[in-house]
Amino acid sequence: MSKRSDFEWDAKKDKQNQEKHGVSFALAQFAFLDPERVLLEDLDHSEHEKRFYCLGRVSGGIMTVRFTYRMNKIRIIGPGFWRKGKRVYERENKVHG
Repeated sequence: MSKRSDFEWDAKKDKQNQEKHGVSFALAQFAFLDPERVLLEDLDHSEHEKRFYCLGRVSGGIMTVRFTYRMNKIRIIGPGFWRKGKRVYERENKVHG
């Protein structure tokens, strides 16, 4: 899987994320393609630059992707499959079960 031209990330952080959470930054790009994705501002970690969450369906699960915008690109900071992101996604899309 390759990096799309409108995304960027730190290769070292990608490797660390794969080891810790089992999710590559390349795979995280697909959360943005979900037509029912949910975008939220990350108010807790937006001190120096605005940061956001993208909650989207990837590989049969709901992925949470932390990201920011830099130089007209989406810079992925950290993705994973977390229960809280799934709950918010389901609530926003009124999914039951």
